[in-house]
Amino acid sequence: MLRRDLVLTAGALALASMGASSGAAAQETVKIGLILPMTGQQASTGKQVDAAVKLYVAQHGTTVAGKKIEVILKDDTSVPDVAKRLAQELVVNDKVAVLAGMGLTPIALAVAPIATQAKVPEIVMVAGTSTITEASPFVVRTSFTLAQSSVPMAEWAFKNGIKKVVTLVSDYGPGIDAEKSFSEKFKADGGTIVENLRVPLRGPDFSPVLQKVADAKPDALFVFVPSGAGAQFVKQFVERGLDKSGVKLIATGDVIDDDLLNGMGDVVIGVINAHNYSTYHQSPTNKAYVEAFKKANNGMRPNFLSVSGYDGMHLIYEALKKTNGSTDGEKLVAAMKGMAWESPRGPISIDPETRDIVQNIYIRKVEKVDGELYNVEFATIPNVKDPVKAAKKK
Repeated sequence: MLRRDLVLTAGALALASMGASSGAAAQETVKIGLILPMTGQQASTGKQVDAAVKLYVAQHGTTVAGKKIEVILKDDTSVPDVAKRLAQELVVNDKVAVLAGMGLTPIALAVAPIATQAKVPEIVMVAGTSTITEASPFVVRTSFTLAQSSVPMAEWAFKNGIKKVVTLVSDYGPGIDAEKSFSEKFKADGGTIVENLRVPLRGPDFSPVLQKVADAKPDALFVFVPSGAGAQFVKQFVERGLDKSGVKLIATGDVIDDDLLNGMGDVVIGVINAHNYSTYHQSPTNKAYVEAFKKANNGMRPNFLSVSGYDGMHLIYEALKKTNGSTDGEKLVAAMKGMAWESPRGPISIDPETRDIVQNIYIRKVEKVDGELYNVEFATIPNVKDPVKAAKKK
């Protein structure tokens, strides 16, 4: 045990030392360690974010504030221990100034202590559990929290005649956040939660829980599963005949992912969902983004994760400009707090108190437009902060 403690202490000292030296010394090259799931069930997440990061660099150049930008991509295979090892290697061996990506909550939480020890910003481009930004003062998020979508979805559902709901979520941080925030808001408005159902994050079989939904006969089923698992869920939803049973399907936008939407088929037409970005968002900024993304990626559609990655790179570039190229971690995080800009998803900013993103949430309906399926926005809730942290303040 003594030897193990000495090894761990030495590792922590090495991280702190490398973080201090990387921040204090003027670097000719600013290295960004991009940790993403490039293989396995969440590979579509990694593919989208990596493509967006490459697009941003291609559009904005590889030099910022006199420093050359180098992105080092690592595949974490969606395993927290792998991500932690990669983060440590990136800090100690590659001397990265920023860690970014974080495709799942357990990954973001595994990397957070390394960001703290090394004083290196951790830009969360994907993971959506509310507490992530509390895990380290160096975490800044450009993605979303599940509560940001779940609370508006609950409000819309009750206002539109839905009185009894079953919730179905993946059994990990974001899913629990989605379940809790949706249920609390829906019940506060006067609705009834018939049952809260959870499925494993890895390799979920939705059939048993969908049978429970059929037996419960709710007005609607509220669903959150991470991007990549939505297609399998919809397939089993249809196989169980729930699409014809009168149970409305309402969801967070992760389930009805733009990247995978056309492959789900016409059965998802009419699904109401809440989220921060749609490929079909009708702004000049987004139209230009979608066109450029498709052109750079053989026609692949950008989804909400791609935009989070694109905005994450914007945050890093603009912070470096504000620090005149300094890679001191505390200075970079300070520069990021309160930053605001026009994203392809709409106006966004970084909450200076929580380091979380503030953004519009859109209520959308899946529709067929020119032969393709899209999430078409029909209502906007502007400047939504993370409701979980807002509730804690009260």
